[in-house]
Amino acid sequence: MKIDMSYGSGGKQTGNLIHEVFLKHFNNKTLNKLEDAAVLSVSGKIAYTTDSFVVTPLFFNGGDIGKLAVCGTVNDLSMMGARPRYLTAGFIIEEGCELALIEKIAESMAAAAKEAKVMIVAGDTKVIEGNGGIYINTSGIGEIMKEKISITNCHVGDVVILSGNLGEHHAAILSGRMGIENNIKSDCAPLNSIVAGLLKENINVHCMRDVTRGGLATVLNEAADNSSCAIEIWEEALPVSSEVQGFCDILGLDPLYMANEGKMIAVVPEGQAEKALMSVQKSKYGKNVRIIGRVLEGSGVRMKTRLQGSRTIDVLYGEGLPRIC
Repeated sequence: MKIDMSYGSGGKQTGNLIHEVFLKHFNNKTLNKLEDAAVLSVSGKIAYTTDSFVVTPLFFNGGDIGKLAVCGTVNDLSMMGARPRYLTAGFIIEEGCELALIEKIAESMAAAAKEAKVMIVAGDTKVIEGNGGIYINTSGIGEIMKEKISITNCHVGDVVILSGNLGEHHAAILSGRMGIENNIKSDCAPLNSIVAGLLKENINVHCMRDVTRGGLATVLNEAADNSSCAIEIWEEALPVSSEVQGFCDILGLDPLYMANEGKMIAVVPEGQAEKALMSVQKSKYGKNVRIIGRVLEGSGVRMKTRLQGSRTIDVLYGEGLPRIC
């Protein structure tokens, strides 16, 4: 069955979509009331974020737009030292979209939310003219577990930890678009378990960022600029799978500028680096964690190459191809 404009009318078809798809998969006592707003319980300071997802293709090796929407918002909250609690989900659906596809996306979102231990407590649907596409906006609220984790808080002497391999999401999306057959899977995943582990171990985390659009290079430059410091990374320490590296070599891509959806950096004091490394390794999403660099006096980001040269690492300029989220 295909969606038509009547599903956006607010009448019977809209009600059917809400009850037979979204409430079926997002079922919880707060959402089920279908109030104009959700009444929530939080304590202390909160983190609040919002994001929109427009990925093509909607389904890819390792995930889909629904999983991406949940993980992306969970990760943004987590990077502020927050425990994600509640999400909202807004769907903009083009007419012609298959109802079965929407249900598959909702099922994926429910599974991702369950893994991340968050509740989807409010939502909205709109139907517009189009060719069967779907776009999702999610907002999230999290309770702050540790304050002063900030992109402005890197200190000279800190080390930079990367939670795993670079470029997998970008390569998976591009492979799907180009019809390239390989075993590369998107790294799309919730990172809140890694963050919770670091804080439980009393690691004095100064800064965390998830490595998404713009890639590692852009994230590191943002940290260096906002903390008025320099960051040096080591090419030999950067984790990239052989399959992704081969993919990059063929297409002329640089893993430093490729997007990820399940990787993060943590900037921690040097004396706690090994303890932080072991903490991240305990997570199912941190098996390939590495210490990749350090914070220095100065400005900008540079990389010590395998040949012991020095390469300036700038932010991504122009369009990152392909657009991946």
